[in-house]
Amino acid sequence: MSEPTTPTPEQSGLPGHAPVVTPETAPYWEGLADGVVRLPRCLSCDAVIWYPRSICPHCGSTELEWFDTSGEGSIYSFSIVRKTGGRWGAHTPFVLAYVELDDGPLVMTNIVGVDPETLACGDRVRPVFDRVDEAYALLRFTPA
Repeated sequence: MSEPTTPTPEQSGLPGHAPVVTPETAPYWEGLADGVVRLPRCLSCDAVIWYPRSICPHCGSTELEWFDTSGEGSIYSFSIVRKTGGRWGAHTPFVLAYVELDDGPLVMTNIVGVDPETLACGDRVRPVFDRVDEAYALLRFTPA
């Protein structure tokens, strides 16, 4: 497992805000704040669940356990956003992507710290824990 990276918000430069934390998602957000990707796994069907919830979307079981993953994976699909409005408009171009984690689930995210024109589907990525405030970080990725 590679060492986690904890950047300041200035490192990605992308907008972000503190999440709405619920009892179902608290272990996930606490993990990101500590520089760890923590996800639930179903004890009935062994599926790793994204986005964290209390019921397995694959089999309906409520028997879940939380575990720390490497957070590593590969780019499944991506788009380079070149024009948009709102607070994201000042940050173009940026990359919106689906990353397939080595543990299975697809995660919608951003790829940061790289020239978007150099990316390709299948590229390996590692997690970046992009701080939005003192308590929370967002999961983004950078090339491995």
